[in-house]
Amino acid sequence: MGAVRKAGTAVGNLIWPPVSPLTGCNVAATGQLEADSWAAIHFLDAPWCDTCGLPFAYWVGEGAECGACLARAPAVHKARAALAYTDLSRPLVLDFKHGGRLDALDQLAAWMVRAGTGVLAGAQALIPVPLHPTRLFTRRYNQSLLLANAVSRRTDITVEPGWLIRKRRTPTQAGQSGKARRRNVAGAFAVTARGHAALAGKTVVLIDDVMTTGATFEACAKPLLRAGAVFVNALALSRVVKPADPTT
Repeated sequence: MGAVRKAGTAVGNLIWPPVSPLTGCNVAATGQLEADSWAAIHFLDAPWCDTCGLPFAYWVGEGAECGACLARAPAVHKARAALAYTDLSRPLVLDFKHGGRLDALDQLAAWMVRAGTGVLAGAQALIPVPLHPTRLFTRRYNQSLLLANAVSRRTDITVEPGWLIRKRRTPTQAGQSGKARRRNVAGAFAVTARGHAALAGKTVVLIDDVMTTGATFEACAKPLLRAGAVFVNALALSRVVKPADPTT
């Protein structure tokens, strides 16, 4: 079956040559970027905050944390992201999130798995950040679920979309301060009966497309911990990397 799939892909590439999801230029394989775009994207790696994954400019010691995590210990045990959310990467993320551009999904998941080695190790479940049903209806798909399924295919960690729900529709987080973001999503998520029956003693990983202040991950992690999860980690495709002021 693997050989048949490869042959089908090769034929498809001859008929519909793969193009870069950023520029539309021809590339070697579906989802790949051309060399210039690849070199310009800021992929995240250590040194970073041991807790939230905020990148540091230089090595500051094993287990070092950023000021925000020292000032307010997060509910999320560890968070990581694959790439910085910048002017260059933003079209890649938004075309996937809102534009239905799914051809790069497997490549996006590969980047996430690379960045998330430490948060994925030992996890028993991947939990996509849920959309409210009304937003899911208008968007047609949950981008976090698609990412979780793609990460699962590379890690064999089970995806559990039925353990957590968004019980109220929240306004968009874009343009809001850290305090406003936390207020916006406070109490917006709840663990289902199925989740309550399964979470005890589990290490789980929340999956989302963009992490800005971490407010959404925190709002998801708290009910999961109350339901019995031992650790809640988080893995995002991208994150805003400017330092966060812990007082905002």
